[in-house]
Amino acid sequence: MERAEKTELVATLNQLFKTAGVVVVAHNKGLTANQVIDLRNKMAAAGASIKVAKNSLTKLALVGTDAAGITDLFEGPTMLAYGADPVTAPKIAADFAKGNEKFVLLGGALGNTVLDANAVKALAALPSLDQLRAKLVGMIVTPATRIAAVVAAPAGQLARVINAYATKEQA
Repeated sequence: MERAEKTELVATLNQLFKTAGVVVVAHNKGLTANQVIDLRNKMAAAGASIKVAKNSLTKLALVGTDAAGITDLFEGPTMLAYGADPVTAPKIAADFAKGNEKFVLLGGALGNTVLDANAVKALAALPSLDQLRAKLVGMIVTPATRIAAVVAAPAGQLARVINAYATKEQA
């Protein structure tokens, strides 16, 4: 890699650390190419990404970002998983780590908060942003449907009473 390419990669990584909602760091020693492709596809399908870069360049890119506290995690073969949603990348990484013992979660960063491996797993257990939005919409809509049912109930009861009288007279 030439010096200009390294400079460009450091700038790209620096921008990634500044804009990503969450960054997860994991050891990836011994993963096959197919396993990495599988993880990359799962991340891409969920709107997250993975990146492998030299540790020295990654440490340079961390300088001046909120995620600078994770510098110590970059020892040995590492991989970054990142995304805008604070739950997606940790969730996919944690699920992948369960099925692949060679993929070991080391920690990460959520804004300027440094996360250890257990915190990443705890973050992965939370519902995604889309799931939370769906729950919120459900909570907002539920009272409206209950109000509509309560308002409609007296009219329905009145209709049933009239129907009962009409069928009683016919019988």
